[in-house]
Amino acid sequence: MQERVTAHKSALDAHVREIVEWHFNPETGCPFWLDFAAKAGWDPRKEIHCYEDLDKFGFFEDEKLRGGPVRQWVPKGLAHLPTYIFETGGSTGVPKSRVQMNDFRTDYEMFSHTLPDEAFPKGADWLMVGPSGPRRLRLAVEHLAQYRGGICFMIDLDPRWVVKLLKWGEFDMAERYKQHVVDQALTLLKAHDNIQCMFTTPKLLEAMCEKVNLRKLGIKGIFCGGTEMTPQFHRFAVEEMLDGIYFAPTYGNTLMGLATHKAPTKEDNWAIIYYPPTPRAVLEVVEPDNPTKVVPYGATGRVRLTTLTKETFVPRFLERDECEREAPCDQYPWDGVRNVRPFQKLGTNVVVGVY
Repeated sequence: MQERVTAHKSALDAHVREIVEWHFNPETGCPFWLDFAAKAGWDPRKEIHCYEDLDKFGFFEDEKLRGGPVRQWVPKGLAHLPTYIFETGGSTGVPKSRVQMNDFRTDYEMFSHTLPDEAFPKGADWLMVGPSGPRRLRLAVEHLAQYRGGICFMIDLDPRWVVKLLKWGEFDMAERYKQHVVDQALTLLKAHDNIQCMFTTPKLLEAMCEKVNLRKLGIKGIFCGGTEMTPQFHRFAVEEMLDGIYFAPTYGNTLMGLATHKAPTKEDNWAIIYYPPTPRAVLEVVEPDNPTKVVPYGATGRVRLTTLTKETFVPRFLERDECEREAPCDQYPWDGVRNVRPFQKLGTNVVVGVY
């Protein structure tokens, strides 16, 4: 294991040098980072040699991702490709945005290789019961289905509207909207026999299982994500709701991509353990009051994300999540995270709506 961890660290350092060279080269870099280097007084291509050197950038502020011009994030080396814009947030102000060309496809192709074929059969169709609109999840799940040889059926879902309803105290209306979403999903499931795989969120999954037995409707595998994913829900889903359907919890967002779950064992006691798609994204668990310092294994801290693709370079971004630091395992020779949940020290109430 130590040899694999060391080899991974060496590969990560090489990847960091490649990505920094790309984003700060005047011929391939994006205007935002080229402007940063011109004003910083130091050349990242000369001073960044390994992953730890990225500390020189300080912490990335997410406010930089709100508003425009969004073309400042398009690398010159990729400007000839069709560009997508994906958003996150937006319930109470200007949403954060990320431009992408192919990252969402690459991330979900990598995720595809972690899915067992018996639970997510090649050629089977999919149902996507989750946020649509400007979120990358909608296109990403569709690509995942197509990559595995299937067709993806969709429902309409606007989580920003649900969040507003809850903030207005319109709880009955929010519940009616959730049932509207569930009704759309069940109509499709009952009409198309080849839908065997599904993406949804914990609350929507529970709402569907209150009405039908998904296994009897042909579902064999479900991948699930959202802020309501807890060990309690994990156990409840596997032992009581899903009647033998394969359950794949995930942790993802627009900046990171998709962190995949480690196969659960009895020793984990239903904890949900995720490993990021390193070297394209690195998750660390840091001290909340000193986020330059990584906590020991098993300790609780705040999630710190670094995104390292040719489309997006975001160093040392402090997420609004906390968790425990997880050691490398046989499947993933790098750090993971355990039981991700909203970061308590922010002192804000997170309205999760239909998630």
